[in-house]
Amino acid sequence: MDAVTFSSPQPGIALITLNRPASLNAIDGALLDGLDAALDAVSSDSTYRVAVLTGAGRGFSAGADRSGRGAPWTPKASSQWKQMYDAQVRLTDQMTRLYELPIPTIAAVHGAAVGGGLAFALHCDLRIAAADARFGCAFITAGFSSMDMGTSYLLPKIVGAGHARDLMLSGRHVLADEAYRMGLVTSVVPSDELLDRAIERAQLLAANNAYGLWQTKIGLNAALDAPSLRHAKELENRTQIIAGFTGNPEEAGVAFLERRQPVWKPL
Repeated sequence: MDAVTFSSPQPGIALITLNRPASLNAIDGALLDGLDAALDAVSSDSTYRVAVLTGAGRGFSAGADRSGRGAPWTPKASSQWKQMYDAQVRLTDQMTRLYELPIPTIAAVHGAAVGGGLAFALHCDLRIAAADARFGCAFITAGFSSMDMGTSYLLPKIVGAGHARDLMLSGRHVLADEAYRMGLVTSVVPSDELLDRAIERAQLLAANNAYGLWQTKIGLNAALDAPSLRHAKELENRTQIIAGFTGNPEEAGVAFLERRQPVWKPL
C-alpha cells in the first residue's frame, strides 16, 4: 500500500493523503518518499491551483514513527548522530518545500495532529479541523524540546506568542474548538464533512486568477518576514503593477459590467 496517495477530486485541486492508517499516519521513510513524489507532481503541473493535505483512517498524523518498524528516513550514515541529523534535515527540508509551494495548501485535519503531524498542518496555508481533531506539540513530552520542525517559527505567527508558549512548554493537546478560538484553525466542521468542506474551500481559492493566487501565496510568506511595513508595501507595489500586465484586471472590469464570471488569463 502506498504510504501517500495522490488524486484530483476536482479540476485544479490536488488531494494528497498520508496513508499509513494502522500507525495513525506516523512519519517514516516510505511516507517521506511518497510525499516527495506528491510534491513533485503538484510542482510540475501548472493545472493544479490548490492542494489539500489530509490523513487516511482515524487521524491526520501522530508524528514521527517511534515503533521501530517503519522504513528509515535516510540511508545509514557513518555514525548515529549523523544519521539522526540527516533524518532531521530531510523532514524539515520537506516541510519547507510544502510551505513554499507556489499554490495554496489546505490541511484537512481529523483525529490526531501532534508532533510532526502538527508541523505538517502548520506548514499549510489554511487549516480546517474536524470536530474530533486534536493538536499538540508532542516533542517535549517525548523527551526533546518543542523547538522542532519549524514549530517555533510558525506557531507564534499563527496563534501569537502567548498561545505558542502555552502549547510548546506544556505539550498539552487542544481540541478543535480551542484550536479555533486561538486561531490555529480557520474553521471546525462535522467530521463526516471534513473532506467535502476542504475541497469546497479549495475550489473557492482556485476560482481566483492564477497570477493573483500565486503571488498572494508567496508574497504573504515574504511579507511575514519583512523587516518593516515599508518593505512589505514595496513588495506589494511591484506585485500589483506586474498584475496590470496580465490582462486580468481588464477582464475583471468587463466581466463586472457584463454581469458574468471572469475568464482569467493563464500564467
